[in-house]
Amino acid sequence: MKSPRSPIFELILSRLREFWREPEALFWVYGFPILLIVALGLAFPDEAPRPAVDVASLPGHETAAAALRSGGDIDVVVNSLEVARARHRSERTDLVVIPEGEGYVYLYDPSRPEDHLAKVMADSAIQRAKGRPDPVMTRGETVKLPGSRYIDWLLPGLVGMNIMGGGLWGVGFVLVDMRVRKLLKRFRATPMRRSDFLLAILGSRVAFMIPEVFTILLIGKLLFGAPLGGAPLLLALVILAGSICFCGLGLLLACRTERLETASGLTNLAMMPMWILSGIFFSAERFPDAIQPFVRALPLTQLNFALRGVILEGQGLSDIAFPLVMLVGVGGIAFALALRWFRWT
Repeated sequence: MKSPRSPIFELILSRLREFWREPEALFWVYGFPILLIVALGLAFPDEAPRPAVDVASLPGHETAAAALRSGGDIDVVVNSLEVARARHRSERTDLVVIPEGEGYVYLYDPSRPEDHLAKVMADSAIQRAKGRPDPVMTRGETVKLPGSRYIDWLLPGLVGMNIMGGGLWGVGFVLVDMRVRKLLKRFRATPMRRSDFLLAILGSRVAFMIPEVFTILLIGKLLFGAPLGGAPLLLALVILAGSICFCGLGLLLACRTERLETASGLTNLAMMPMWILSGIFFSAERFPDAIQPFVRALPLTQLNFALRGVILEGQGLSDIAFPLVMLVGVGGIAFALALRWFRWT
């Protein structure tokens, strides 16, 4: 007679079988970390990224630009001082070189490691072009203004992530939960069109999203002194466009989904590429040029571009027209598809 196996062994085996039969669990335990490693490996390669340096277009900038380009390991752009400062605030450049008489001023943020590297490399290139030992008078000018810190850059990304999560989870998951609890069948018995029902869900979430996001921004300003540049109405328009986009996608994901587990898997699958690629915690421009078209096609990438443009740079409507059109367009197409495929049961 075969001796019975230990209850502990049998329970462990049953739990392992349950785990193996759940594709979603397998993905988040094994698949997601692998994808995250690959994505971060692309964003932060083995080779140090080439520093980006803006040279202010003042008298003497030609000499500075030529010296910086002579080494071949610095990306140099000549811009007006105002544009260069704005690019530095938005982390599109690591250092601003300002010609000053016979020397130069280095504008950088001491809290950014990239700025320190760019300053050292730029000064080395300029001095080397003059034949050393350090014949050119230079001085550093540190920047600690609101809008140039990492927390200032991060906050709009967190706002975009909140809008995405609120739209996909706050609409899609709730709709599936209503289907699971058989509430949709009761709504079906009323003289109500599908479009009225779906628009009500979308509209209620959008109406809730705008004050929710402004609360987050206000807390950031009160606690950390984060800037709230740009027109409040334009910022509200960006939030509205983002809410329409992700609420529409949430409706599309849930229009036929019958199980909460399926809804959770689809929502996470939709959010995962945007978590990694859309520039929440670090700039989306860090990824290779080959995948930039895909990165920029993600709705959250465009939403983050628009949010940072308004909040950090004070951009106007014409500057963020493309992200707004894209967000509203994606939301409108998603809503139309959800309306066509929606079912009550």
